[in-house]
Amino acid sequence: MKKGITIKQITQLDEVKQVQHIEQLVWQMNPIPFHQVYTAVNNGGILIGAYDGDEIIGFLYSFPGYKEGNVYLCSHMLGIHPDYRKNGLGTKMKKLQKDIALQMGYKLIVWTFDPLESANAFLNLHKLGGIGRIYIENHYGVMDDALNSDLPTDRFLVEWWIDSKHVADLRDKSKKTDFPTNVIEYTDKGFPIIADSFNPVTDATVPVPIQFQKMKKEDLQLAIDWRYKTRRWIQQLIADGYAAVDLTQYPEEKINLYRFERVSMLLL
Repeated sequence: MKKGITIKQITQLDEVKQVQHIEQLVWQMNPIPFHQVYTAVNNGGILIGAYDGDEIIGFLYSFPGYKEGNVYLCSHMLGIHPDYRKNGLGTKMKKLQKDIALQMGYKLIVWTFDPLESANAFLNLHKLGGIGRIYIENHYGVMDDALNSDLPTDRFLVEWWIDSKHVADLRDKSKKTDFPTNVIEYTDKGFPIIADSFNPVTDATVPVPIQFQKMKKEDLQLAIDWRYKTRRWIQQLIADGYAAVDLTQYPEEKINLYRFERVSMLLL
């Protein structure tokens, strides 16, 4: 029974240990050693917990990163108990992460996500204002957990420029990308298929299936086909100077559409 949800930054060792329970529940694998997480949060990292009363129901873990003379925050894990999903907890934790990161002097937060997990894309791009202009093939290699097995672990690298005009203004949410009705078909099970004639450059869009995990369980070959087609389309747009900036949802058509804009036009 929900007693009242609270979200706060975690800094104490006993609270860090509590996170391991929800981490193991969400990913069904061994959690990060608590002493590593505790060290990170005391050296520039940020750990956020969501609670129902005294029970931890979600967490968001990030640690400092460094490349080419620039310091940024690596947002490594966001996990929410299955009974508390789809109620905005992820967005609330990310916004608290942003506020704390700005206070600490960070300007950029980065993380990765599977481009075919469009619920994550909707949060990362549409709600938060992140952008995707780096696509990494098979980033983690072979993984055997339930979410990643049987497919290359391709990832978008999200750049969240938390002090930018792009994030402050976000984008006009009334802008809706046209659905590509001329190239969509469906299998006997109702899964979408995109014709080989689809050209992402025409409208700077890339479609992805809504129920990708269900597709993977019931039609693995189709899921593999989606992986390689979307990889090719996204890499083509990135090579042409575009970045993914939004995701439009079409639940009735069982498709979501990434929208891309030229990086030179973004106010980062």
